[in-house]
Amino acid sequence: MNSCLYECSVYHRRILPREHSFRYQLFYCYVDLDELDQVQVPRWLFGRNRRSLYGFRDDDHLPGDGADLKTRVLEFLSRNGIELEGGRVMLLTLPRVLGYVFNPVSFYFCFDASGTPRCAIAEVGNTFRELKAYLIPGPVGAGQARFRLLTPKHFYVSPFSDLSIDFEFQLSVPGEDLDIRVDDWEGGQKTLQSALTGRRAPFSFQHLAWLTLKYPLITAKVIFLIHAHALWLWWLRIPWHRKGDSPELQTNVLKPTLGASQRSALPVAGSSKP
Repeated sequence: MNSCLYECSVYHRRILPREHSFRYQLFYCYVDLDELDQVQVPRWLFGRNRRSLYGFRDDDHLPGDGADLKTRVLEFLSRNGIELEGGRVMLLTLPRVLGYVFNPVSFYFCFDASGTPRCAIAEVGNTFRELKAYLIPGPVGAGQARFRLLTPKHFYVSPFSDLSIDFEFQLSVPGEDLDIRVDDWEGGQKTLQSALTGRRAPFSFQHLAWLTLKYPLITAKVIFLIHAHALWLWWLRIPWHRKGDSPELQTNVLKPTLGASQRSALPVAGSSKP
């Protein structure tokens, strides 16, 4: 099986306008989109598009018209000039837990039929149930398995970040270790650092049960921490922005109600910068 789990540490450090940092632990699923119906765990523990303790629903990602998720990913890539020609798509994401999910960001790693990494997609979510997909070309350098993209954010993620800032994505293809960095830049200065690091574990009943004991209700934990730290930043009087203030800077946003015809009209988010 290509699919596995990662026991992870999440680190955030706000640099400007005031210093604030935190770290917490959880686990992520790294799934081959062709293997979702073959994961070797009991159906009550993990299921696709059905009720279970941990669940995966195709409709939670790249909103579409009912096609399975891999088909939608391949269509997204094709619209942007990339063909995998029989290759695989791996998705790093949080699962649903007791039916609830919130993913601040999920990552697709896309390989051609020979197993060569072709590109990645960062699928960023916000608390308004909106998504934005950033296509990350690469890899960087011959023989490397690392992707990088510096691109305008133009998406409302946090009320404490201006919509005109840049995202910098730096991703390594997951192996035994997981290493993902997402930083914010404004006016040539780094304002926020984020890191997701982890260690690989088999996608098995034993490991999933053990991680459940260590990190229960992970999606509820994520949304609680988002609101708790937002309250703390508000208490520190960090300047904040209303979602309705700059609609012109909220571009290429995907919503659950979008159909295939609407999605195909949207250009890709992201363009490389030196």
